[in-house]
Amino acid sequence: MIKEVIVVEGRDDMIAVKKAVDAEIIITHGFGITEDVYKRIAFAQKRKGVIIFTDPDHAGEKIRKNISKRIKGCKHAFLPREQATKNGDIGIENASSENIIAALNKVRTESEEKRDVFKQIDLIRNDLIGSHEASRRRDELGKILGVGYANAKQFLNRLNNYGVTREEFEKALKKL
Repeated sequence: MIKEVIVVEGRDDMIAVKKAVDAEIIITHGFGITEDVYKRIAFAQKRKGVIIFTDPDHAGEKIRKNISKRIKGCKHAFLPREQATKNGDIGIENASSENIIAALNKVRTESEEKRDVFKQIDLIRNDLIGSHEASRRRDELGKILGVGYANAKQFLNRLNNYGVTREEFEKALKKL
């Protein structure tokens, strides 16, 4: 049983998550998040906490960002793109229960205060930016750390805002 309320995009996502774990779920219905849904998410955040678990695509990232901007202190779960893809369709609903559980076990809490632990030089030194392998390496590192795939700028933000420690970062790099 997960104590936090999980926020997903659609009904099929909810069905897949409910199959994997026992949890309360709020559906955003995609981009058109109504004021009522935002209020429900805010109430859930105050009462139990919220885990944002959106699709690993552009729309899912935009929804995640919009919720995070309005409701502070949310937790985030990320599913690797290949685990959420079936016949060209990307969505949480395509993931196995095992992959959903693994993503929820790597939940990260967004930091309220601005952290500056990681700098662009960390990305450069570790071939996470500026090399032909950078994108693949960020993808793999994002899976290990549970922060998902992102472009270099967003990846740096996630390292700093999702509480990744220097030790975790170094250990994950060794796994690469």
